[in-house]
Amino acid sequence: MIERLYLKNCLSFDEVDIEFKRGLIVFTGPSGAGKSILLNSILALFGLKQPNAKLSEITLVDNSLDLESFGFEKEDFIVIKEVKKEKSRFFINSQTVSKKVLKTIFKDKVSYLSQKDEDIFKSKNILKIIDDVCVAKFSDFLNLKKSFLKKFQEYREVFDKLNQILQEERRVNELKEFAKFEIEKINQISPKIGEYEELLEIKKDLSKREKILEAIKRVENIFDFEQSVYEFLEYVNKDSSFFDEAMNELKNIIEEERYKLLELENIDIESVLNRLEELSNLKRKYGSIKEALKYKEVKIKELEHYENLEFEKRDLEKKKDKLFSELKELSKKMTQYRIEAAKELENKINLYLKDLKLPSLNLVYEKKELDNLGEDRFDIRLNGARFEDISSGEFNRVRLSLLAAWSGYKDEKDQILILDEIDANVSGEESIAIAKILKKLSKNYQIFAISHQPQLSSLANQHFLVVKEDGKSKVFELKDKKRVDEIARIISGEKITKEAKEFAKKMLEYKGE
Repeated sequence: MIERLYLKNCLSFDEVDIEFKRGLIVFTGPSGAGKSILLNSILALFGLKQPNAKLSEITLVDNSLDLESFGFEKEDFIVIKEVKKEKSRFFINSQTVSKKVLKTIFKDKVSYLSQKDEDIFKSKNILKIIDDVCVAKFSDFLNLKKSFLKKFQEYREVFDKLNQILQEERRVNELKEFAKFEIEKINQISPKIGEYEELLEIKKDLSKREKILEAIKRVENIFDFEQSVYEFLEYVNKDSSFFDEAMNELKNIIEEERYKLLELENIDIESVLNRLEELSNLKRKYGSIKEALKYKEVKIKELEHYENLEFEKRDLEKKKDKLFSELKELSKKMTQYRIEAAKELENKINLYLKDLKLPSLNLVYEKKELDNLGEDRFDIRLNGARFEDISSGEFNRVRLSLLAAWSGYKDEKDQILILDEIDANVSGEESIAIAKILKKLSKNYQIFAISHQPQLSSLANQHFLVVKEDGKSKVFELKDKKRVDEIARIISGEKITKEAKEFAKKMLEYKGE
């Protein structure tokens, strides 16, 4: 529910600060005074219109909105603010929000009925309304619908997998040959982890072999002077153990290197280089030997999958047929409930249409291909005509009757309904009927409406007058005598008669029951 609207520098309004109550809220006043500006400003704060104010703000009370799922803290009051400089910026409780997210948050909370908004008459929306009737009327319908949706999601998954297999099947031979080719290519090289690094070391050693041999020959000359070193150390009375250790270590190193060089004699350098080239090609293609072996495992699994494709396909086809059969059974039950609920809804709509001087409406059932909503579709016919072909006046009254009938089955309270001139261009009797319907709707909706008729104005829970003086628009809440005067003005024109005042008083005493 909207509690407050604040506007600053909004077209012809310098400043607006008004508080709202629950129920039916009506704006009256001369044409061009600024009534539509006020309603459009409210719509703009829900992302449904372009903002025109430099600063606009509304305060709402609504505990049913799940703001936390959109990243906003839960608070007792919701304040939506729009600030317009070069461009508009929106805020919810001082946190910035995009217009798109703003619109998403309030899409199920705020309804705007423009002159010929056909959304409500689309088949899927009519079905949603009928399902609300089913939920209220049949205790097991909600669980039935949930079971259907769960089963349908499972069916879609199986259907998509099967479809993928059928697509794969068309080129399965090509895919199998490619997988075999990739596996064989890696198997031919048969790489091992760490092998590339070992071969690099061997290559390095082979390249140094001749130089190491020459160095050994030169180093071995030191042993010719070994005895001389011992004699010297003996002459100077020094311990020769350190020299023994050094010489022994040197002999061991030379022996190790001789053994390595002996082993290298049996290695074919060409084979090493060729093997390194093969492994380098794998590394270039796959990133590493490890990744090449991983890729081979993937292809082996793919090959197994392709070879088992026929078995998997048969299994999925059985599963799909079973799920489809179960879905048809669930859908059949939903259809029975929906047809019964549609008949009840149709009767209720027609009671309102009778008061509105319109012919009866039919909710025409058609069976369609099974989807996530079932197999049912309903279209509206007014005296045999589709809703696209009826006049705008008839359109608005049918829509209002549908909303009124629907509201009796909805649990939600404090929905917000914003109307264009719903009672424009209708007779007095039709205007009374419209006013009574809106009064009934106001039990579930906070309704904002512009009216040029006394019937709707007299039934309002709040009545605001919008006037323009010296090019500036102003809005006032009307009470008591001033409200009588405004309704009398609507009845008799600018020259208010005594009879019009008396009639206005009587209208205000009527509660719309």
